Amino acid sequence: MITLTDIAYVRSGVTDMDAAARFATEIVGLELEAPTEIGIAHLRADHRHHCLALVEGRSGVISSGFTVADSDALAAAETELERAGFAVHRGAGEEARSRRVREFIAFDDPFGNRVELVSQQETIARPVEFTRSAGITEFGHLCLDARDVHEAYRFWNTHFNARVSDWIGDAACLMRIDPVHHKLAVFRGDEPGLCHMNFQVASIDDVFRNWHFLLEHDVEIEMGPGRHPQSTAIFLYFQGPENFTYEYSFGVRHIDDEAAWTPRTFDPDEIGSIDMWLGPVQRVSTQRQLGMEQIRSDIS
Repeated sequence: MITLTDIAYVRSGVTDMDAAARFATEIVGLELEAPTEIGIAHLRADHRHHCLALVEGRSGVISSGFTVADSDALAAAETELERAGFAVHRGAGEEARSRRVREFIAFDDPFGNRVELVSQQETIARPVEFTRSAGITEFGHLCLDARDVHEAYRFWNTHFNARVSDWIGDAACLMRIDPVHHKLAVFRGDEPGLCHMNFQVASIDDVFRNWHFLLEHDVEIEMGPGRHPQSTAIFLYFQGPENFTYEYSFGVRHIDDEAAWTPRTFDPDEIGSIDMWLGPVQRVSTQRQLGMEQIRSDIS
């Protein structure tokens, strides 16, 4: 079994780099790292060198990254995935430098989502220089799309250390790789893609201050503010350029006693099953997954 230690980053293809980077900084509040590569913008939210890389080119998610413990763990993961029948790409030096990792491997999950496993992701010691005071504390989780969330869970639980925390019927599977209720979620979707990228904020006040800020700047609110009964997190989803959905949230549940926790199943059609505060709910937008032929220019 492959042990994931954390989430690492999202790489997203954008047709309009200026608009996407401006939104990520001036609206979301992320720090833009000093440019070192033509056509790539690295954005920071916490100790990681970056959690979001915008890559100029075709619009669509390129890959979602997760960390493993070290080089030996990465080599073991590569072997296990190949034995299971997955075509695994081992990143070359320039590719790894672009991701600010020592080394990485990449493969497609059974639903077409491009996944990268990395070793020694770069850490920055200095505090984040946020573009605005959004209250962001860390990159919280990411959410992928798959045609069948139960089959997706079998994949993540069979090959990786992901454990289901809760089900939302056949619509979503919320999974943990550490005590946080979910670092990875899979939502039902017809095509592979990134459903949303989450940033934790320091307080409920930050959620509501951000809500007002987004409204004042004519940003499309997709859902919220509300509160999920599964994770207890207070949430706010909003749409950026390139059909990329961001989320702020506060107060996520931690599961510290593994033996005592039993996954629950919520009916997505039941009132209050998505938002305990009974606000309007909808399926948030997904940025579609780019295929390998479309992203070969990124793997260089």
